Amino acid sequence: MERYKGYHPVIGLEVHVELATESKLFCACPTTFGAEPNTQCCPVCMGFPGTLPTVNSRAVMLAIKAGLATACEIDDTLIFDRKQYTYPDLPKAFQISQFDRPLCKNGSVMIETSDGIKRVGITRIHVEEDAGKLIHGADQTKLDYNRCGVPLIEVVSEPVMYSAEEAVEYVRKLRSVLLYAGVSDCRMQEGSLRCDINLSVMKDGQNELGVRTEMKNLNSLTYIRKAIESEFRRQVDLLTGGSEIVQETRRYDPKNGKTICLRQKENTADYRFLPEYDLPHYRVSKQLIEELKLQLPLMPDVRKQHFANRYGLRAYDCGLLTESRQMAGFFEQAAGMTKYPQVLCNLLLGEILRILPTDVTDADFTASPRYFASVATMMGDGTINSTTAKQLAIEVWTGDIDPVQAVIDRDLAQISNRKQLEKWVDEALAEMPTLKQDYRNGKTKALTALIGKAMAKSRGKANPVLLREIALQAME
Repeated sequence: MERYKGYHPVIGLEVHVELATESKLFCACPTTFGAEPNTQCCPVCMGFPGTLPTVNSRAVMLAIKAGLATACEIDDTLIFDRKQYTYPDLPKAFQISQFDRPLCKNGSVMIETSDGIKRVGITRIHVEEDAGKLIHGADQTKLDYNRCGVPLIEVVSEPVMYSAEEAVEYVRKLRSVLLYAGVSDCRMQEGSLRCDINLSVMKDGQNELGVRTEMKNLNSLTYIRKAIESEFRRQVDLLTGGSEIVQETRRYDPKNGKTICLRQKENTADYRFLPEYDLPHYRVSKQLIEELKLQLPLMPDVRKQHFANRYGLRAYDCGLLTESRQMAGFFEQAAGMTKYPQVLCNLLLGEILRILPTDVTDADFTASPRYFASVATMMGDGTINSTTAKQLAIEVWTGDIDPVQAVIDRDLAQISNRKQLEKWVDEALAEMPTLKQDYRNGKTKALTALIGKAMAKSRGKANPVLLREIALQAME
């Protein structure tokens, strides 16, 4: 738990997630990312007089899926309200959102940090439309209304996180769950998932919350962590210096690592919520909820436990394997084709995970699970050594080669002939005669140098375990 000058932070997060629809929430305009400014808007999403919104049913179903994936209660009625505020990027001067009847409520996700496993409650998930985008220049501000009306869900957590680590893990876990559910692509760099941080401080040993500030639109896990750490220290320094905290909206400036005031924080009354009289109330049937529940895959926590029980993998490895639905699915397919699931896991997490993009898609998992399983099997059986296995794993992933045939064609089979290995070790010692004395004088790197030289003579094919044993004997 984070501490500073006898205080700790209290954090609640509002995570805005763009839903994976092809059209906007209340009109037929497309939602394609990166389109030319102001080419994806119409009189409805621009709020022209006389226009009427119509609800995108897919967006509603995706929102329900998000609620089910986070163990929420689903309301039996979908009700929209108007949230009034006047900003240049909101041409209607109000946002169609939900007020006192969110579609989903009372959910949770489980996170795991250095302090252990913790439940983070979700107060509500409501459906709303996005605003536009302001593009600030040196002497002017441009308006892009393409994003107006893009369907969002806002996931509001309970204020039960007490460190930047917990907040980051919550966002990471929530993102993973929503990706599994197919609710959104959650591409933070594109703004598909962005986070508002509500933070106050509490004196150790007391239960009274301080004045809360809000930091808007964080779209990076790194920035979320840094913003929390910066704002927490700012508030504590003010309090310990005899000043007061002002309720306000701030933003994090990554250039100087500080938070900056944007405006005074609005309260609920300032938004003057009104019922959205252009949209009727919609009934959400139990049948629809059950149908959507059946469409959900196993969630990360369930799959993680399954991998640990079935394959005997470490909890940490299971967590990495199940962070993305694509990685978990690929591992499970390949694991069914080899008797060495741990070797398979090591190759995936050691060689493949580091070359995958942060936001993986199905297109990143086109390699053959059968071929990848063959690499694990050959390594587990001792047919190839770990160096060759790592090389082949990359080649299978990027080129979809047949690794068994590659071992035959390129003579990559591991060499475990003791006499041959002894010969290479002797040759290496003859070429580096000081190694033995260096090793006896306590220079342990001499052994590493000998093994490396002998391995090079085998063209990387020597059995590393047996080679090390022979090298140790030669040093005595």
